[in-house]
Amino acid sequence: MPVWAVIVIVMVVALVSAGAGGAVGGLIAVDNAAPEQPSPTLNNEVPSGTPSRPPDTIAGVAQRVSPSVVSIQGSGPQSSGNGSGFVIENDYVLTNNHVAAALEGQGIEVVYSDGHTTTAGVVGAAPSSDLAVLQVRDPIDVTPLAFGDSDQATVGDTVIAIGAPLGLEGTVTTGIISAVNRPVTVGESGEETYINAVQTDAAVNPGNSGGPLVDDQGRVIGVNSAIATMGGLSGEQTGSIGLGFAIPSTQAERVAQQLIETGEAPHAVIGAILDIRYQEQGALIIDDESVGRPVVPNGPADEAGLEPGDVIVEFDGTSVRDSTQLVTLIRNKAPGDRVEITYERGGEEQQTTMTLGSSE
Repeated sequence: MPVWAVIVIVMVVALVSAGAGGAVGGLIAVDNAAPEQPSPTLNNEVPSGTPSRPPDTIAGVAQRVSPSVVSIQGSGPQSSGNGSGFVIENDYVLTNNHVAAALEGQGIEVVYSDGHTTTAGVVGAAPSSDLAVLQVRDPIDVTPLAFGDSDQATVGDTVIAIGAPLGLEGTVTTGIISAVNRPVTVGESGEETYINAVQTDAAVNPGNSGGPLVDDQGRVIGVNSAIATMGGLSGEQTGSIGLGFAIPSTQAERVAQQLIETGEAPHAVIGAILDIRYQEQGALIIDDESVGRPVVPNGPADEAGLEPGDVIVEFDGTSVRDSTQLVTLIRNKAPGDRVEITYERGGEEQQTTMTLGSSE
């Protein structure tokens, strides 16, 4: 099969048994400066009867992280589908929104690595970030996993994925970070999730959704959410081809805390309509009032001096390839963040500072 034929049928799907189709764009922006981060305290005991391994090995990290990783499934007699999650605080578990949304109607069960099973309820969900927080009703005492700094992750770093692919709980796979800041869009039209993803070649499959992608110190670098697949017949199960995508930990930690505190996590917006048909470099603010006001009056873009027809070519230091990538960069920020914008107007580049707005 020629290379071009392979490319056109690659698609991105959410890591759940009934995943949704999507599309993927690409841009690598690597930060090679990686200052030391404090190692987390992993107090989970090695399971009884298991040969202990040093904590600085992959086996050692997996042994100490796995008790804090759970399998998530429906509790009804006709339940189907599964996902993963991990303990982040007391009786709170973080997972993907597409896992929680698929199982909530059946009743949700959480299964710990030792087999302990309990029900759980959804505390809050953020579909735009594909994250949800569950509250476990009968938790056991495990160490919450610590978040690392995904902004300091770089291509080539060792990572470990832990979860329940295809219902096989406690599965551990390893690989490297293949790319960072990878723009990925998952979901059906009108219900898309935009991820400025950490890409990995660690094998992840349907059921890994919501499970942690940890570094070699056991810190959570990302939340596994989607894979690229060569496609198949409608409804056909898809598998790993070494292209997995995780929600970066900096975004996941912020959204999780918002969900615990308020049950909601509004995403950042710029208050302008982008033209997805634009084929040149950058993201064009549509210049057509038939779709409504292209720039929201008194919104972030308006306050920053942007106008219909402007082309945003750089966002907070990152070159913008197209509108999809710009949306992923915006969603990776929080409402109220101040960012530097470079845009083109009449063939000339200009700079401005924008304070991002909120979707709510």
